[in-house]
Amino acid sequence: MDSRKTVSPARSTVSLSGEARQTIDMLIHSSAQLLTLAGGPQRGNTLGNLGLLPGGAVAIHMGKIVETGPSTELLTRYTAAVQIDASGRVVMPGFVDPHTHFVWVGDRAQEFERRLAGASYLEILAAGGGIMSTVRQTRAAGTPMIVDESRPRMLRMLRHGTTTAEVKTGYGLELDTELRMLEAILILAEDEGPTLVPTFLGAHAVPAEFSGRSDAYTDLVFQEMLPRVKEWWIEQAASRPLPFVDVFCEEGAFNLDQSRRILERAAELGFPLKIHADEFAGLGGTRLAVELGAVSADHLVHTPAEDIAALGGSNTVAVALPATPFGLGESAYTPGRQILEAGGTLALASDLNPGTAWCESMQFIIALACRSMRLTPAEAIAAATVNAAAAVGLSDQVGSLEAGKAADLIVLDASDYHHLGYRFGTNLVSLVVKGGRQVSVAGG
Repeated sequence: MDSRKTVSPARSTVSLSGEARQTIDMLIHSSAQLLTLAGGPQRGNTLGNLGLLPGGAVAIHMGKIVETGPSTELLTRYTAAVQIDASGRVVMPGFVDPHTHFVWVGDRAQEFERRLAGASYLEILAAGGGIMSTVRQTRAAGTPMIVDESRPRMLRMLRHGTTTAEVKTGYGLELDTELRMLEAILILAEDEGPTLVPTFLGAHAVPAEFSGRSDAYTDLVFQEMLPRVKEWWIEQAASRPLPFVDVFCEEGAFNLDQSRRILERAAELGFPLKIHADEFAGLGGTRLAVELGAVSADHLVHTPAEDIAALGGSNTVAVALPATPFGLGESAYTPGRQILEAGGTLALASDLNPGTAWCESMQFIIALACRSMRLTPAEAIAAATVNAAAAVGLSDQVGSLEAGKAADLIVLDASDYHHLGYRFGTNLVSLVVKGGRQVSVAGG
């Protein structure tokens, strides 16, 4: 895509010198560094091309990017209702978080101490804790309560620079609550927050009432929940694309055959696909994702070498969630280097959830990925923007600063992009622009 092409209508004016100038809504200029990330998803060893333009500017009109280029040129070409001087600061695309569970009720703070005492994630889950604890609390809540508890997390994400976020159901594990979660997501999507990409995760775990009968619960998801979710979505949100369908393919959750049944049925119904795979054991979920053309395969901590090779030859995006092993106090992380060497497309996400990764900051995810996965800051930034957009099927709309894309961008209180990997524990975002409008970051 030609990032210098004007694609939005702008009114022409004439300057005192007689040169025609266009009137636009906003011009952000004089940046220390403008990171465009232009050119689409970055595979393999091409990861890290930031499209860096010192002194760059961004012209915005009607919620879209009109043009990027040198400030000296754009300041003479456009007259803007709002001009923002970004001197000494980095301007870059807003973060895209392609894997979150931020819609839930309650917390699991007590379980944190159990993990510190040595209990594993799967042990806590088997004892009725973990996901099941959040399921009980979310089932007991009405839609207004789900919305009220989830909204602050969503807004913290925005204040930390996330302008697009995937968000999953999966804390209902029965149809009524799963639909209430989808309803809450649609309500939150109307707020002035990140663009939300919904995912139905009815196969997040086997609920307590189906203990020992995982095949029966798989049948329920397959035969009843998926068709009803599609019907409900068409009734409630016909103008929006169908949500993704995801499944937790893992020991203690859904085996490979069960995962295949659910995802193949979802594909038959027209849902786009995602998968949780290889978080604790390599069961073949990554290969399944590639075979079925899933948009992404997520976690991938214990992915076999042959699955990594398959991933590298596919369009399925590998989504690493470094906050999850960090939150669990584990030493194994997604083998990002191997995925890149195989030619794969690597993205980063927060996995924001109540049990293992209550983290609303993609800035921290970038810093963590640099340390735990040995990504460079440039690689991590690309994985959290342009590649993350591909992991939610929106690479033609967000994730880079190019003409025609949404004017979703952030300004950092730093003069060099390396600070994103270098620093952590603070919010470097000084300004968020979402759809061409300034968003307050107070209280971030």
